[in-house]
Amino acid sequence: MSGRGGRVTLVALAVVLGWLLVGAVTGPFAGRLGEVATNDSAAFLPADAEATRAQELSGRFVDRQTTPALVVYERTSGITDADRQRVAADAARFAEVPGVIGPLPPPIPSQDGQAVQVVVPIDDGEGERIGTTVERLRDIAGGDRDGLTVDVAGPAGLLADLIEVFSAIDGTLLLVTLCVVLVILLVVYRSPVLWIFPLLSAGTSFALAAAFVHLLADADVITLNGQAQGILTVLVFGAGTDYALLLVARYREELHRHARPWDAMRTAWKGAAPAIIASGGTVILSLLCLLLSSLNSNRALGPVAAIGIAATLLVMLTFLPALLVLGGRWAFWPRRPREDEAEPQAEQGMWRRIAGFVARRARPVWLVTSVLLAALALGLTQLGATTLGQSDLFTQRTDSVVGQEVIARHYPAGTGSPATILVDQRAARQVAEVARTVPGVAAVRPVTGDRAGPPDPAAPPRVVDGTVQLEATLADPPDSDGAERTIRDLRAAVHRVPGANAAVGGFTAINVDTAAAATRDQNVIIPVVLVVIAIILALLLRALLAPILLIATVLLSFAATLGLCALVFRHVLDFPGVDASFPLFAFVFLVALGIDYNIFLMSRVREESVRRGTRAGVLAGLAVTGGVITSAGIVLAATFSALAVLPLVVLVELGVAVAVGVLIDTIVVRSLLVPALAYDIGPRVWWPGRLARANGEREARRAG
Repeated sequence: MSGRGGRVTLVALAVVLGWLLVGAVTGPFAGRLGEVATNDSAAFLPADAEATRAQELSGRFVDRQTTPALVVYERTSGITDADRQRVAADAARFAEVPGVIGPLPPPIPSQDGQAVQVVVPIDDGEGERIGTTVERLRDIAGGDRDGLTVDVAGPAGLLADLIEVFSAIDGTLLLVTLCVVLVILLVVYRSPVLWIFPLLSAGTSFALAAAFVHLLADADVITLNGQAQGILTVLVFGAGTDYALLLVARYREELHRHARPWDAMRTAWKGAAPAIIASGGTVILSLLCLLLSSLNSNRALGPVAAIGIAATLLVMLTFLPALLVLGGRWAFWPRRPREDEAEPQAEQGMWRRIAGFVARRARPVWLVTSVLLAALALGLTQLGATTLGQSDLFTQRTDSVVGQEVIARHYPAGTGSPATILVDQRAARQVAEVARTVPGVAAVRPVTGDRAGPPDPAAPPRVVDGTVQLEATLADPPDSDGAERTIRDLRAAVHRVPGANAAVGGFTAINVDTAAAATRDQNVIIPVVLVVIAIILALLLRALLAPILLIATVLLSFAATLGLCALVFRHVLDFPGVDASFPLFAFVFLVALGIDYNIFLMSRVREESVRRGTRAGVLAGLAVTGGVITSAGIVLAATFSALAVLPLVVLVELGVAVAVGVLIDTIVVRSLLVPALAYDIGPRVWWPGRLARANGEREARRAG
């Protein structure tokens, strides 16, 4: 037997060394994802969106596509001659900055004489370097001086602020996530050794996933943005630690029954791996459903996060078991499990008492918890009360946000980000007249051949391939609800002009088309995800009724989570609204991750039901898995909460929603609602499988 033990040890050592080599090769990619990330909102539009078509047509009117930065100077007592000289000097230096397309249009004074605005076109070919160009503009403009304030806003200013936020993902977010996982593992295991194995495995998973994502994004096979990059970090560490907790708990349990660690691991792996694989498979398939999205940003998140979960599954089912086998019982020091055939500690502690309470009050428990969750779901009425604008993306007042507020005070708020109307030359005059009558449109002018000087009303419009481009300045800020209503009204008006073949694009139009695509995606993807999860649960549990009940409980939990979060966002955090993608992302993560805990519970319940009967199996499964699943839920909630370190409202909202939803799933749904419901229904919960008939007959005999 010693020979066999030596061979097993050598195999485990080879697996560990192999994975350490993989980690050494892929590790550098964990800090380089920002190199291949793209954060341009226009790049994520559907190909058939009107704003996309308008952008393609507009590209014919310029040698190079540009993104404007708006440098705005304000003195509430009135702009002085010295201020105008400073603005002119700054504008001359702006034109010399690499990436700026000159010559610049002349500065635009406000009608009230309190502000001056300089439009600085930046070459779109600069990509992520737009952020560097904007920082150079801010350095040239300097800070506020003697009552004159200076801010850099506009689409380029906003993009630069987003790039700065996402640059913290590779460092700050990763460090915070590691610290959160480390602290929780120390609390859960109370061992100075054991925490190393899950954390090392999770780090290897992240490095492997980052390497694949980097290579695919660099080859333009997938598109990576900052949002997907941040979610990948917390998802891999959160899910990886969850899988590790489940395997380690089962391994500790089997060490009480087996003398040799490799025998204990073999039994633990056979018991835990199906649930872990089913859980990971559910998340992967749910995420890949995002490929059905019409938004490239959603399609980008799907494969990126799915790669992360696939890498995590591979590492946690190979590297972690090998580490634990090499560590043996000493890995659990100072609380080393002994071979004593003892029942798991959970069966004798708090979770045994909870199981007993569920057995005595099964029907009241699931009725009361269902009513409470339904009551929380009423908060959904607050979720759509407002819309999250582009300048509301940040939890802090960035330079671009402050600058946009200054522009709104002294100019038509849409100055610098006009709507573009591409129209057939023969109908251009009529379309311009119609556009001027649309409420919310402050001015309409054609694009002429010379854009360097002030607009000349008498200049003829520039015609390219029989198409004329009009620019409509909006009265409202370009990222506001009012501007989006104006775009919809403007489109309706110009589309009615015969023969115009008009397409309305621009910054606000991109937001409108993005929101419309997000609504379409929710209606398509959510039912597909539910079907996928139902099929996986039916195959795992070999039943139909149990999967339906589990999905119903998770949907109730999802609604309760969104209802509670809507109240928190509105009345506690004072957020202006939610991003258009938030409901879909929240659904995919909450339902896919929430069903995980039901998979962990019900797979063990089914295993125990074969041995003990359904009702006894429910209680035994709850008692044995209660501690580890609760710990896993806390880990996942804490890791997603780490998104709050990024000053971006959409990621803070998603992190809060997933954290709250996971805790509701773990503490209420999985601990009370599902066990009470399964206990009350009894053997019929496995209908129409053979286990339903076998356990039904067994419990009938017991009753007799």
